[in-house]
Amino acid sequence: MIELKKEPERVLLVGVSLPGRKDTEDSLEELARLAETAGAKTVGLVIQSREQVHPGTYVGKGKIDEIKDLLWEMDAAGIICDDELSPVQMKNLQDELEVKVMDRTLVILDIFAARASTSEGKIQVELAQLKYRQTRLTGFGTSLSRLGGGIGTRGPGEKKLEMDRRLIKSRIAQLNRELKEVKRHREIVRGRRSRNHVPVAAIVGYTNAGKSTLLNRLTGADILAEDKLFATLDPTTRGLRLPGGQEILLTDTVGFINKLPHHLIEAFKSTLEEAKYADLILHVADASSPQMDIQMHTVYETLYHLGVKDQPVITVFNKQDQVEGDRMIRDFKADSTVRISAKTGEGLEELAGQIEAVLRQKNVLLEGLYPYCEADRLQLIRRYGKLEEEDYREDGVFVRAYVPADLYDKVCVSRQDSPNSPL
Repeated sequence: MIELKKEPERVLLVGVSLPGRKDTEDSLEELARLAETAGAKTVGLVIQSREQVHPGTYVGKGKIDEIKDLLWEMDAAGIICDDELSPVQMKNLQDELEVKVMDRTLVILDIFAARASTSEGKIQVELAQLKYRQTRLTGFGTSLSRLGGGIGTRGPGEKKLEMDRRLIKSRIAQLNRELKEVKRHREIVRGRRSRNHVPVAAIVGYTNAGKSTLLNRLTGADILAEDKLFATLDPTTRGLRLPGGQEILLTDTVGFINKLPHHLIEAFKSTLEEAKYADLILHVADASSPQMDIQMHTVYETLYHLGVKDQPVITVFNKQDQVEGDRMIRDFKADSTVRISAKTGEGLEELAGQIEAVLRQKNVLLEGLYPYCEADRLQLIRRYGKLEEEDYREDGVFVRAYVPADLYDKVCVSRQDSPNSPL
């Protein structure tokens, strides 16, 4: 039996370097990783320095001729542009080059389509794909029928390629209704967590910074953690008991990336808003990456657009096992920082202590003598608070503990007690 091995698509990466931008090469390196994740092989890079992106063809006429020659020389099947192309730019480039033309957004959407496993994730990806393609029905022209396979062809958008705008609008409306149900379900779950007084820490960060690995290490979760961009899409929530006995929930979120398509941000808003309603943000940064500062800026920018502004932030400088030398790393926007290696376990105890310290600032001090007939309240304190002192006496149990402010009325001994100011 002869095994036929499918060769990855060979593509050229094309970028435009604008005045004041010095990260074009880094951005193309990241695009190459995206292309690899999507199943393509990068065989060449083309960068043009321009005052502004060409409104009709993304790059100038001379560079198009250069790309034509390079396509033939490298036997490439298509190009991927580093920015989102307008329908006109995509159509004109396809007419000029006569090969498959993709942009960064299409590649990211393709990766998401391949990685989405839950019904919620599939709905969100399909919605983003349809919104992207809605404005490009005329732009794709004859190349809309992408039945030949390869990157840029996965997902529900290919079920009926001859769909007109009317059908796409109808499908988008249906998906929006389904997403409203998803959002309603998430609000119910968040409300239940709030009533249970369990603090929630959202793990956010640039894609491939090690968020899933950290969640696995802290909670024993068995979620996929690979050295790939967007290895996991669907949020996972697991419980964690801190050294002081307090229980919290850790929620892993989808990774951020530079130039994250706005279609995806809108579609995944209900998922990404887990960070908006969290009590604490764990910002995981890849300390071994030369682009760490740029990646951190992208994360903060995305969080700002999502409305995440007032939550305390612990920046977790991960992958210390891969950091060479004594590199100075800091984050002035964070409330505290810690260096760890989720892979080896280095620094995880210090991280747990930092989480306790930050959560304690949101708690109030409770002191009182509990009669033995009211000992059931102690279980709430042990579970949701930080027990500092517990002394069994003849007339009851004296307790000194920090508890969430919204739990205080349920566990205080009497109305004469009043919460102390948060530390």
